[in-house]
Amino acid sequence: MNRQDLTLLTDLYELTMMQGYYAKNQNEKVIFDVFFRANPCNNGYSVCAGLDQVIDYIKNLNFTYDDVDYLRGLGIFSEEFLHYLSGFHFSGDIYAIPEGTVVFPKEPLLKVIAPIMEAQLVETAILNIINHQSLIATKTSRIVYAAGGDGIMEFGLRRAQGPDAGLYGARAAMIGGCIGTSNVLAGQLFDVPVMGTHAHSWIMSFPDEYTAFKTYAEMYPDNCTLLVDTYDTLNSGVPNAIRVFREFKEAGKSFGKYGIRLDSGDLAYLSKKARKMLDEAGFPDATICASNDLDEILLHDLKMQGAAIDSWGVGTNLITSKDCPSFGGVYKLAAIQNAEGEFIPKIKISENTEKITNPGNKTIYRIYEKDSGKVKADLICFADEVFDPSEDLLLFDPIETWKKTKLPGGSYTMREIMVPVFRNGECIYQSPSVKEIAGYCRQEKDTLWDETKRLFYPHQVYVDLSPKLYEVRKMLLNQLSKA
Repeated sequence: MNRQDLTLLTDLYELTMMQGYYAKNQNEKVIFDVFFRANPCNNGYSVCAGLDQVIDYIKNLNFTYDDVDYLRGLGIFSEEFLHYLSGFHFSGDIYAIPEGTVVFPKEPLLKVIAPIMEAQLVETAILNIINHQSLIATKTSRIVYAAGGDGIMEFGLRRAQGPDAGLYGARAAMIGGCIGTSNVLAGQLFDVPVMGTHAHSWIMSFPDEYTAFKTYAEMYPDNCTLLVDTYDTLNSGVPNAIRVFREFKEAGKSFGKYGIRLDSGDLAYLSKKARKMLDEAGFPDATICASNDLDEILLHDLKMQGAAIDSWGVGTNLITSKDCPSFGGVYKLAAIQNAEGEFIPKIKISENTEKITNPGNKTIYRIYEKDSGKVKADLICFADEVFDPSEDLLLFDPIETWKKTKLPGGSYTMREIMVPVFRNGECIYQSPSVKEIAGYCRQEKDTLWDETKRLFYPHQVYVDLSPKLYEVRKMLLNQLSKA
């Protein structure tokens, strides 16, 4: 898809609001934050992804003649506004947390600083991109954790909600920890490993299972994984695979990587039986791969039951994040610049406490325990605040303020995790490769305590406000409550 096609990937009300601002000559600079309110799948953390596609989108954001003609045909936009759109380009700043970083609820993943018409237009596409890829990267990370070091292959393309979801879902899955994907286009575009075996139809198209296996082995000796459950896994599939392996060995031929794949039945029972059969036949290095509607919960149970499986192909439940199909990221106004150039903090209030926003021009510092290098908390603060790790630092829950922790000076380190991406409309950030992002993501997850990574009832990492930000938030809430 041509990235320029995404200019109209927006909700209609973004454009009608833009026209309203244009008509009122109201285009002051504003700050919008992208954040989410809860980790998907009840996880202890999330993995942010999608920034590279956001960069592509912003770089190519312009209204073509066809775009303008289409909008004219809707009959709701003035010629003056359409003329403005025909010369549109993004002129603002964007800050973001790099892809592959572990992130937590309420903290900005991305910050847009731009004239309000520009900032309003980009909302929908940014949310679409960040929400989808962060969701799949997070889901993948859970599945990878459940596998306990076994390789996870992304096999979800045919079950994804359309080509883009399959393509960028595969990209996000690689960031989240997959070792490869079945998606050939993703392999080409993102330079990641492509993997796969064969279908049951391959077996069924031959006179018998043995002939199908032998033909496949002769064609692909360097990566020969035979699907053994077409007819009868233990009485036909595994014995025929062993027969082919033995004939190759006796003929003086050798395999690169070889083994079997299970795609149905009780994977724990079948894999243990198959492992015993392969070992007794003299093929202890033959691998066993499994697929069949896997997710992290089933995978966790299979591991607990001692399944003799070396790698896993995961499709539907990964690429759709079936049990939690939405990331829930939102885009909220945080500040408006006044005539003197000062950003005035803005806050959204709600009867739902979790929907109250954090005002102002903010950044995020990650706080690590100095001795362990593990994440202690994240601190949201104003962008101009400076901290000295040699001094004591007080952390407190912004909702339940009596929950406080004092970190003694010298016991912690800090790292600002938001980085500049666009400045005055120009991209100043170079996206790493998907492989590099995946490596960074592994390092990020190593900074989490095991209690935060567990699948069930994980420990939640604290996301706190600086005292200065908290006081401004409290002041705005008090002012609005008296209005």
